[in-house]
Amino acid sequence: MLYLAEPDSLEEVLAGEPPFRAAQLHRWLYKTPVLQAADMTNLPAGLREGLAGKLWPFVVEAERVGDGGATRKWLFRAPDGAAIESVLMGYGRRATLCISSQVGCALACTFCATGQFGFERHLEAGEIVAQVAYAAAYLRQIGMPDAPDHLTNVVFMGMGEPLANYDRVREAIRRIVEVIGLSARSVTVSTVGMVPGMRRLASEPWPINLAVSLHAADDDLRSRLVPLNRRYPLAEVEAAALEYFEKKRRRLSIEWTMIDGVNDTIDQARRLAPLARRWKAHVNLIAMNPTPLSDDRPSPPQRIQAFIEALRAAEVNVTLRDTRGRDIDAACGQLRAAKSSPRAEARLD
Repeated sequence: MLYLAEPDSLEEVLAGEPPFRAAQLHRWLYKTPVLQAADMTNLPAGLREGLAGKLWPFVVEAERVGDGGATRKWLFRAPDGAAIESVLMGYGRRATLCISSQVGCALACTFCATGQFGFERHLEAGEIVAQVAYAAAYLRQIGMPDAPDHLTNVVFMGMGEPLANYDRVREAIRRIVEVIGLSARSVTVSTVGMVPGMRRLASEPWPINLAVSLHAADDDLRSRLVPLNRRYPLAEVEAAALEYFEKKRRRLSIEWTMIDGVNDTIDQARRLAPLARRWKAHVNLIAMNPTPLSDDRPSPPQRIQAFIEALRAAEVNVTLRDTRGRDIDAACGQLRAAKSSPRAEARLD
């Protein structure tokens, strides 16, 4: 599969072809991506036919559209049966793609559909980058309402803990920034507090954004919601977050899933406020998406509003994230859970 090859090794893929063909193919893969090899118009017809079936490291098993066409979710299926989810969202001048870094997740956060179905494997760097290239090709060739014709932002907030797949995620970031050409400031990595990975990421050359999925402001509650907290408690997560801020000078984000009667209390808001101020962080609140193996439910609107008001009274920047694609199982892991059949309905080469 072409995206599984190193971007600089395409001459090996095209053995027997003139060297300039590798440069042409490189451009079609990373600069002006297309949905089918047949669309690579400056390649000979015979070569395009030979590349058919080799472009993507997955097929599209399911595609769902929500929000009047401004949200589109894909469930990709790899040859080994692994499910990969991506969500493309249009926001007028922005087009943001949420990508996966693992198949499943081993961290077992109680409110997350992905974690409830366990861990299968890491995604390869090429499988991660292919999600980006596919969405970019879709915007270029088909387009979607309320979005530009190109990707503007990529967020590692889909299935998996990115920093648990560090080396492959690092290489994917390198390709996204240095090969595809997306600004590092337009890339966000979300972690539930994988402290060693946070520290390694702080030493990388790219000023990408870091979002920490906190979900609780004390160790007792956080350890219940995010079991990784037992290994890396809040004090260690905070130290790593502050180190990242000092090295990158990029504003941190705190992600907080609002769970009814669990972490949506005024007490939790008051505990969160000084932490957010120390981090100089923006707090993103997300109404919980119900998951099949949990009895937890999203916080009611009035409790979310009270939480917001408590944070603002404490001079914390806070936003209630727009819930996109709820009607199409757009939250990470949900479409995978909803699809009971492993049969791939291939629509691509």
